[in-house]
Amino acid sequence: MSDDLVFSDEQTEPSLRKVSTPWQVMVVDDEPAVHEVTKLVMAGFEMDGRTLAFIHCYSAAEARQVLAQPNEIALILLDVVMETEHAGLELARHIREDIGNLNVRIVLRTGQPGQAPEEQVIKDYDINDYKEKTDLTRRKLITVFYAGLRAYRDLMRIEQARQGLKRSIEAISQVCDSQNLRGFASAVLEQVNFLLGLNGEGLCASRMSAYTANAANGRIRVLAATEAFSELLVDDEMGNLPQDVQDALKRTLKEKVGHHGDLHYAGYFRTKAGSESMIYMVFPEPIKDSARELLEMFSSNVAITYDSLLLRESTEVAQRDTISILGSAIERRNSRPSLHLQRIGDIAALLLEQTGGSEREVALMRVAATLHDVGKACVPDHILTKPGPLTAEEWTVMQTHAQEGFALLSPSKSELHVLGAVIAREHHEHWDGSGYPRGLSGEKISLAGRIVAVADVLDSLVCESCYKKAWPLAESLAYLNAQSGQQFDPTLIALLNTQLPAVHRIYGA
Repeated sequence: MSDDLVFSDEQTEPSLRKVSTPWQVMVVDDEPAVHEVTKLVMAGFEMDGRTLAFIHCYSAAEARQVLAQPNEIALILLDVVMETEHAGLELARHIREDIGNLNVRIVLRTGQPGQAPEEQVIKDYDINDYKEKTDLTRRKLITVFYAGLRAYRDLMRIEQARQGLKRSIEAISQVCDSQNLRGFASAVLEQVNFLLGLNGEGLCASRMSAYTANAANGRIRVLAATEAFSELLVDDEMGNLPQDVQDALKRTLKEKVGHHGDLHYAGYFRTKAGSESMIYMVFPEPIKDSARELLEMFSSNVAITYDSLLLRESTEVAQRDTISILGSAIERRNSRPSLHLQRIGDIAALLLEQTGGSEREVALMRVAATLHDVGKACVPDHILTKPGPLTAEEWTVMQTHAQEGFALLSPSKSELHVLGAVIAREHHEHWDGSGYPRGLSGEKISLAGRIVAVADVLDSLVCESCYKKAWPLAESLAYLNAQSGQQFDPTLIALLNTQLPAVHRIYGA
């Protein structure tokens, strides 16, 4: 048979290395003898500790079906003439153009070179080698396998590096979007798993230290954990960790560098503010050096975000505390209970969440709503604390607190103060236009202003003041419903009615 392969008598040295996942090689040829001889001659072949796994197809149509499924085929030995004179060439074009597989190495083999001239085939088809079957001695076939598999291996290394870089950038971006430390820590764990493509279990711990604190004085707490370690979040103390995890973290803290075990990674990074943080992960199988490099790169970039997040959270806590202190001082002038501001913030946040506000917008609203009456700092005590009804002149002075609050807050470019300024000026505007200070109506009033109008009136009715007794919650809610479409945005009142269990929880009812 003229198309039979001819081989020389070279022998291959047996491999003593441990066999890993085999290289997948597809043989596409309509001659069964070709398959058998190829498999026989390449028995014992090994490269990079991996043997061969052959996939046998006896027509181009059969090969198309196999290639349509997910696979990791590294090399295809492809006959030109099968069910048609150019079946192999058409399959080669299908692989490259239709499937879009540019990584698999394709070697055309033909017993009828005249039907497919080598120069024309190489020019017109994206193949990697072209051989006449009668020219393939065993030595040359081994050379073809080494060349093809090495080329595929190197292409896959480049692709894995590209994907690793892409995943690293995406992972860091996801972590940068975190709004708080726990969210940050959870994102770190999630994205490290994504980065490596492994089902790792891990935890993220942090030791917060003041600028002048000794490292030994810092308290280690668990910020986030995957499911296997989730019980640790109950107490957040390092003493509850498994002993091997404690040992790994203590070593990391002592040496100030990350380290690897066969099945774990302990990462370390220190921020400019002096905080030390660790990532500990356990893997189901040893990770490669490339994965370790990605972990190191990821951790160093995460440290930058962590430092910024610590500073931002510290600033936001100080800002909220300052607002709370000032707000409480103003409210005490009006004899209102200290929980008044907190409840208004909670109700405003609840309503904004129901309108589709994001997590960050809701958090911002919760604080900004407490600034609604900051302008009362400019109202004289004898008016603000008067036990009876105000005169027309006194009422005119009282109404100035809306514009005064705006004037106090608007010079600041802080996102919180900008929102607070709008709320301060608009929370006494009415849906029907009968409010003050500008007589706005409908959606000309900002959503924030409309929301805080509802929250403020509800809590003002429920609270006892120097000029009125407290109303029962049910009567207060009935008043809001009666004023829907007049004083209040009817959509917001409807939303409030869907959240009555949450409202009752806010008031402990």
